[in-house]
Amino acid sequence: MWKELFLLCLASGTALCGYPYITPTQGQVWPRPKEVQTSQTYFKLEPEIFNFTVKAHNCDILELAIARYSAIIFSNPSDRKRDVTRGDTLKDENSALPITSLDIVLTKECEKYPYLGMNEEYEIRIAGSNNVGTATLNSTSIWGILRGIETFSQLLIPDPEPPTYVVNATVIKDGPRFPHRGLLIDTSRHYLPLLHILYTIDLLAMNKMNVLHWHIVDSQSFPYVSDAFPNLSLKGAYSQERLYSADEIGQVVAYGALSGVRVVPEFDTPGHTLSWGPGQPGFLTPCYSGGKPDGTFGPVDPTNEANYAFLKTLLTEVTQRFPDRYIHLGGDEVSFNCWESNPNITDYMKKANITGDYGKLEEVYITKLLDIVTNLPTKNGYIIWQEVFDNGVKLAPDTVVHVWKGGWQEELAKVTEGGFKTLLSTCWYLDYISYGSDWRNYYDCEPFDFNATSAQKELIQGGEACIWGEFVDKTNLIQRTWPRASAVAEKLWSPEELTKDVNSAAPRIEEFRCKLVYRGYNVESLGPSFCPGDNF
Repeated sequence: MWKELFLLCLASGTALCGYPYITPTQGQVWPRPKEVQTSQTYFKLEPEIFNFTVKAHNCDILELAIARYSAIIFSNPSDRKRDVTRGDTLKDENSALPITSLDIVLTKECEKYPYLGMNEEYEIRIAGSNNVGTATLNSTSIWGILRGIETFSQLLIPDPEPPTYVVNATVIKDGPRFPHRGLLIDTSRHYLPLLHILYTIDLLAMNKMNVLHWHIVDSQSFPYVSDAFPNLSLKGAYSQERLYSADEIGQVVAYGALSGVRVVPEFDTPGHTLSWGPGQPGFLTPCYSGGKPDGTFGPVDPTNEANYAFLKTLLTEVTQRFPDRYIHLGGDEVSFNCWESNPNITDYMKKANITGDYGKLEEVYITKLLDIVTNLPTKNGYIIWQEVFDNGVKLAPDTVVHVWKGGWQEELAKVTEGGFKTLLSTCWYLDYISYGSDWRNYYDCEPFDFNATSAQKELIQGGEACIWGEFVDKTNLIQRTWPRASAVAEKLWSPEELTKDVNSAAPRIEEFRCKLVYRGYNVESLGPSFCPGDNF
């Protein structure tokens, strides 16, 4: 389509070639708020006389958010050429009342860490009376305040004459559709520097997403530094320069908390574990060929009781470093070939009366693993990939089943019929690249698009976009992820009835993409266009 449009443009020789494919909106909010009322009354905001004013409870998270957004909104506004065309945005500039403060009213004390089901609702009122403009942000939760400050930052429209901004008279009542709105990153296939993980958290918060699913280890490398088992990273990482220490993990968790982003680690077993083997002898199953070990290894050896003691110690450490209640335990794509070749495995299965049923053998392992996690000092809940559910493993009632394979509508129906909470990722794999505006495909995926009762729908906790790391490293993480993941963000935040029309979303996501560019993030283009006000 783009090639045909370009060739038509060249052949026509008309000024049409100078127009963007999509014209961005101005002062619209992404993701779309639940309730918005605006009028054609406008106010002006001048950075040198504007303040964020805390009217009730205060805490470090709020103070740091104010400092962060002051920089985001007002940093060097005169350095950017503003070729913004407001049209009828401000009919009479001299009549616009000034707004000198956003009054922040947090009615309950701050919480330390975000969590599943936290309150993220907020209300913004921008109005005027007695020749004074007023702006107020209210929430009962620090997490709602964070989401509201982000919304306020997006409402401001740069004036062509910097450093002034204008803003509509607006009332917004907002809150999320789903409690779990996440992004998976993969630091095993490619190591991601700490700074790029922190950038990702910034962008999650700007999109009102609240979970960083950190797939931290896999077969390719083991960059997690364990105090209890230092050989895991010493022998399993790509190099000793590509590691995540306890201190660095603490930085990621703390940075996420400041933006209302949970950090959920994944330690995937019994498959995807080859990098564990060099540092933990006996953990993996030796593969046989011709009746002898052939020097290769398969999944975790479920017959070795020492492995369960090892996992208990390791996961105790992991759950102490990651304060979120949930840990992702993986459980996907387990090949049985190596188990089938190993005579010790065969003998074990014979004694257990499960000869030939390798799905049952996997169930033995997973059942013991889940029991370990349930009884850790932190009393964690767990998330598992859908194969664990599909294989009939007995799961605790609060298990979250993560759906990622094809036929997701049928899978969601089965999982929720079983009474389990679930997450969806199938249609949001960002590492699958296709030509054109593929964000539209992500936007068209509706989690309720299956025959379900209201009780089943309540079990859908949300979902995650996934940016797997086989072909993603620090050079393209931000560009490839955003703003494609922004489409997922709106589907998970905004009401279903407001996210049915991808064409009406297009001008708004164009504006939001430009806002991310203005904030210094090299996010990908969505199609032929340009960002008004930027001089590149």
